[in-house]
Amino acid sequence: MPHFQGDEAVNYDSRITKLVPGYELLHQLTAAQLLTLLPDESTILIVGAGTGRDIIELANANESWHFIAQDVSADMLDIAKAQFTEHGLLSRVTFHYGELTTLDAPVDAALCLLVMHFLPDNGDKNTLLQAIRRNILSSGVVFIADLVVPETQFEREAQLAMCRTLGLTEIGEQRMRHNLSHEFYPLNRIRLAELLETSELSEPHTYFKALGFSGIVCHAL
Repeated sequence: MPHFQGDEAVNYDSRITKLVPGYELLHQLTAAQLLTLLPDESTILIVGAGTGRDIIELANANESWHFIAQDVSADMLDIAKAQFTEHGLLSRVTFHYGELTTLDAPVDAALCLLVMHFLPDNGDKNTLLQAIRRNILSSGVVFIADLVVPETQFEREAQLAMCRTLGLTEIGEQRMRHNLSHEFYPLNRIRLAELLETSELSEPHTYFKALGFSGIVCHAL
C-alpha cells in the first residue's frame, strides 16, 4: 500500500482525475446510491480517505451523516483535516491513522474506492476485505471501485488514450504504463467474487464501469 507523502499528497487531487476515466461520475453515483440506502445519522467508513474529497461530497449530500476517515498516510490526512476545517465538517469526522486492521468501529457503510489494486493477492486483499467486514453492521453496505483485469485486448490502450485526453502528460503516461505492469494488482470478476465470499460479503453488483475501472456494491452477510 503506497504512503502518499509530500508532493505526491499535495498533487493527488489534480493527478487522479487524469488517471481514472469517469472519476467524478464514480463518486457522484456512489453518493446517489448511499442517499437511497442510508438513513440520517448513519456512519460511513472511508477506506483510504486521502485528501477527503469523498467525505466532502457525501457530507454535502446529507448533513446528518458522520464519517470515519482511515488512511496510512499522515500527509494525506493532514490535507483532509484542513479541507474539513475549511468546509466546517471537522466535527463530523473521526480520523484513523494506520492500518484498517487496527480499527474497531461499527459503521453502516464502507467505501473502498481506488485502494485495493495497490495490494497483491497474496492475502493482503483478503485481509483488507475482512477488516472492512468486521466493522460493518449486519445490515451494512460496501462500495468498492478498483482497477480490474481488462476484458478486451485493447481496453488498456483505450484507457491510456482517454487519460491523455484528460490531460495526462507523456511522462505521466510512461509512469502509468509502468505501474499497470509492475505496481498494480487488478482482479477479474471471478476472483473478486471469491474474495468477497470468503470475507462474508454478498455477490457483487456492478454500478460503474469505465475503461479499466469498475465499481461494485455488496452487503454484509
